[in-house]
Amino acid sequence: MQYEVRLAGYPDLVCLCRAGGGGSRSTGFAVSRSECTFMNLASLLLELKPLLADPEANFDRITELLDRHQGLAEYEVARFYVRRVWQAPVESRLRSMDARERLKGIRQLPLLFSSATAARLLRQRVKDPDTRVAQAARASVRRLGLADVSLPDRRVKPGRSAGSIGRWNPTGWNFGLFGNELYGFSRKAKRPPPRVGELPELRTRADVAELVGVEENALDALMRPGTESGSGYVEFEVPKRTGGVRRISAPRQKLKEVQRALLDKVLARMTPHPAAHGFIEGRSTVSNAEPHVGATAVVRVDIEDFFPTVHYRRVKGLFLAYGYGDEVAGVLAGLTTHRTKLPDGTVAWPGVLPQGAPTSPAIANLVCRRMDARLTALAKKFSAIYTRYADDLSFSFREPPERLGRFFWWLNAILQQEGFAENGKKRRVMRQGSRQRVTGLTVNQKVSIPREERRRFKAILANCRHHGVAAQARGRPDFERWLEGYAAYVRMVHPELGARWQREVKELLAR
Repeated sequence: MQYEVRLAGYPDLVCLCRAGGGGSRSTGFAVSRSECTFMNLASLLLELKPLLADPEANFDRITELLDRHQGLAEYEVARFYVRRVWQAPVESRLRSMDARERLKGIRQLPLLFSSATAARLLRQRVKDPDTRVAQAARASVRRLGLADVSLPDRRVKPGRSAGSIGRWNPTGWNFGLFGNELYGFSRKAKRPPPRVGELPELRTRADVAELVGVEENALDALMRPGTESGSGYVEFEVPKRTGGVRRISAPRQKLKEVQRALLDKVLARMTPHPAAHGFIEGRSTVSNAEPHVGATAVVRVDIEDFFPTVHYRRVKGLFLAYGYGDEVAGVLAGLTTHRTKLPDGTVAWPGVLPQGAPTSPAIANLVCRRMDARLTALAKKFSAIYTRYADDLSFSFREPPERLGRFFWWLNAILQQEGFAENGKKRRVMRQGSRQRVTGLTVNQKVSIPREERRRFKAILANCRHHGVAAQARGRPDFERWLEGYAAYVRMVHPELGARWQREVKELLAR
């Protein structure tokens, strides 16, 4: 019996399959306009087609089939046939909180994606918080033979071969992965980090407990994973402005007090890089935008999953670098990171910086200190200026930038070495003839709130005068606080206009 299979995306290709007399064996060949012959492709596609109806349930079988048939000369056709259905789910797996799901995604990368796409996705996973995922990602790097993909590791003298340590090869991906020790490197040559003031002397867990005002035996409860009764966090989701949702892990009152004590007594005495402007006293979105006024071109880059990328080991390494011992650094990292419980009860390890904790922005700024220094140097090399507000990186060029593609290559390589990845969908290149915005403010001629936003708020105030504040709230319970907050924001950028609007809002709310 003969079967005919037409492949989606390949209108000129027809696969003809002939089943053997007993029906247990099948051989196949395909004909096209070029009269090419494919021997086993059709039977592979016939087996894959029903499996792709439910790819999640048949994940292991699909992976096995693809892995076993990589030797086919026509493997690219099979890969495309699966990838068109499965590319989005695989990328979603790679972003999952469950390390087991990320491992499954890693298994699919060499089977489904081109080397260029696989390299982009592997850059973040080779520094995955879970060591199993990181090891699998590095194995995929070797399997795909990826080479010119990352900066060299300059802490060693490079060998002669292209694949030796220190050359332009994937060993650069390991930079900073193992903290103070990588291939036998020593921390003796490290310079002490700069400090604002003397840090409190902490030698034991008891010292940490005394510093934050709790009993020593209460520390473990504060570091308990999950969000059940007795744990330190509650979790909820809020919609993102660009779509999707953001998971917020907010500390309960007792843990929040402990974290505020750590923020005031420890983290506030450590110095972030001058290029950082987010969540730092005396700096704001205005100070972040001012250096970019009048530039010929402004480049804005966003870091993907900023807080979740900073995990327990990185936070512990930060406190170790500032001279605290292993026990104290572990407790401080445990109090400032959160371990999520997965639906099946498994605890995600290691913990990550929670979005919602008062300590997370300060720790993220400190962890980014070396990255900020390297990006400042990169900007200087290209005659640009660099600032960062949380996960929002801004570069401005006084002269029209040349070789911008090479600039982005270096930028992404540095981000990868420092354990971060760019969110490519949010990259913006703004020339002088268009509106240039940095952290929501226009910087073409001066720092200002966009005109249409000011006009919109002015119209809201006018409607409030004529129809009342309640009529404009439209069911929003926080509308009055929003009016006060936006007027204060305007005053930060436009002092005179903001002061006038603050008086007007006060009069409206007093009616």
